[in-house]
Amino acid sequence: MTRGRVIVVGGGPAGSSTAWHLAREGVAVTVLDRARFPRPKACAEYLSPEASRLLAKMGALEPVERQGATHLAGMLVRAPSGEVIHGEFAAAHGFRGFRDRGLAIPRVELDALLLDRARHAGAEVRERVRVTDVLRDGGGRVCGVATLDADGRRGEQRADLVIGADGLRSVVARRLRLARTRRMPNRLAVVGHYEGVRGLGDMGEMHVERDGFCGMAHVGRGLTNLSVVVPARRAGEIAGDAPGFLDRWVATHPQLAHRFADARRTEPVLATGPFAQHARRAWAPGAALVGDAADYFDPFTGEGIYSALLGGELLAPHVCAALDELAHRRPAAADRALARYHRARRREFAGRWIVERMIAATIAWPPLINRAARVLARRRDMADLLVGVTGDFVPASAVLRPGFLYALFLGRVA
Repeated sequence: MTRGRVIVVGGGPAGSSTAWHLAREGVAVTVLDRARFPRPKACAEYLSPEASRLLAKMGALEPVERQGATHLAGMLVRAPSGEVIHGEFAAAHGFRGFRDRGLAIPRVELDALLLDRARHAGAEVRERVRVTDVLRDGGGRVCGVATLDADGRRGEQRADLVIGADGLRSVVARRLRLARTRRMPNRLAVVGHYEGVRGLGDMGEMHVERDGFCGMAHVGRGLTNLSVVVPARRAGEIAGDAPGFLDRWVATHPQLAHRFADARRTEPVLATGPFAQHARRAWAPGAALVGDAADYFDPFTGEGIYSALLGGELLAPHVCAALDELAHRRPAAADRALARYHRARRREFAGRWIVERMIAATIAWPPLINRAARVLARRRDMADLLVGVTGDFVPASAVLRPGFLYALFLGRVA
């Protein structure tokens, strides 16, 4: 006998993680996604060292490595001034992640592997099914979803709970009126894969410029991921010619242009954003949000995939508790279980959200990032700590201490 029925909207890392954890607890789970997997996804394709713990728990780490995922020792960050910050995951600060290295792998491979793990755990996966709305019962509780399949047929699917794992522009969050726009720099990302990029080693790279920033890393099979993030006001240029925009952006930055001189783009260029959406809370009666549908991490930090995987792990026990309450016809108690998930999520991510906002503000103002880069280029211990926080194994409090912040932004630069 199952513990109840749950629909997960979205088959990316957040949806697959949620479905895997729930199916393992005896929940009848159906994952709905409008795409057919494997499918490409605009993403920097980086997984932090701590993400490997979640992959291993799901039985996905070994398959990911068999697919040729690249191991990353840390990050290099170049400021507009030309100063370079060098931070490694395995460092003298004494913190250790599940592994000493991060991973990089194309999303077209990663997402399909994770969805297969959800299937293996017992989840039903239905592809090419688009969710258009949520259904509510007479009391206003979410009780299912309205769908549109690839043949244009409309339908309805009922469930005890609905989980929105459908990304930045979550249909579930919008239909529940939970989606909000942040007051922060609004950006778009343009992503491409290349062969023959010069000079990349075992470090990921971030290059901050006055007109945006880019990230680069090997993702296996001789490919390099290039992700360029620019202000949303340039959407018209991107929409008209995304590949041309990417080529022009690289060509106008000399330290990048020579490294791409002999490179060949191997796949279509993808764009995503804007990145200014979040949910005012991660639940509503009969529903919950996870991954980017609940809140997103700025693309500079590279924590999106980890937070999506962790979100599924965090959510599952609260969904199970809510289902148990519904089985005893206690909907108010079920709502309290979902509210506890929201609080647990805030506790887990609060420190990293502060660091993420701090980083986003710093890179948006060239004098500030130049100042921080001068400090971090000379203080390797501080650079390693900050990279460890974005690697998800150093607590955010390590870089939110007054002494660290004073040295970074106000102290004397040697």
